[in-house]
Amino acid sequence: MHNIDIIKGEFSTRKSLHLAQGIKAGFPSPAEDYAHESLDFNRDLIRNPAATFYGRVVGDSMIDAGIADGDIAVIDRSVEPSDGDIVVAFINEEFTIKYLDLAHRDEGYIELKPANPKYHPIRISTDDEFEVWGVVLWTIKNWRRY
Repeated sequence: MHNIDIIKGEFSTRKSLHLAQGIKAGFPSPAEDYAHESLDFNRDLIRNPAATFYGRVVGDSMIDAGIADGDIAVIDRSVEPSDGDIVVAFINEEFTIKYLDLAHRDEGYIELKPANPKYHPIRISTDDEFEVWGVVLWTIKNWRRY
């Protein structure tokens, strides 16, 4: 089940990158003026550095959610998980990344749902050692595989 490797991030270094505005996925307009502002991942994407970790995804159980093998998940442990969130869970001494499904809570169990029909949901009951370890807020994807 181990399908995410957890890595503590270094958030003290600041490096601003230029951010192009108005990148369209449709037909481009050559007359548009692209303004630039800066983007700093540490400032703009990390809410709570002390509780934020990176996780490198291993496997394809979340592929239909756009999360592939080798992608990096930005995980915040300080965020309260909600139904439907993509979470990193610790279950029976292993980490996994899945959708959190709380629909059956009144029936005495919850589920961790994959985003790939090849895999079955993981049913969590009171007999399992289980913790929602953190909520995935962002993913970083390498579109050019080497």
